[in-house]
Amino acid sequence: MSVIVPDEVLTATRMTEAEMRQEIAVMLFQKEKLTLAQASRFAGMHRVAFQHLLASRQIPVHYGVEDFDRDLKNLREIGRL
Repeated sequence: MSVIVPDEVLTATRMTEAEMRQEIAVMLFQKEKLTLAQASRFAGMHRVAFQHLLASRQIPVHYGVEDFDRDLKNLREIGRL
């Protein structure tokens, strides 16, 4: 699915397309609709950069046991653990 944001909306908000994507990603992450990985991909940012963006806005990162287990599994698969 694609969402088209009219240029007039970007102009009215004084945002670039990238900034709009970041704002939407932050909002969806904050509402727990997207995971950190999903939100950072949507924003077009590396996960660490997205975490810095969240931190600059004092938005806590939701990192639960499931996230930790998934990260451990991924690290094992790539041979880093």
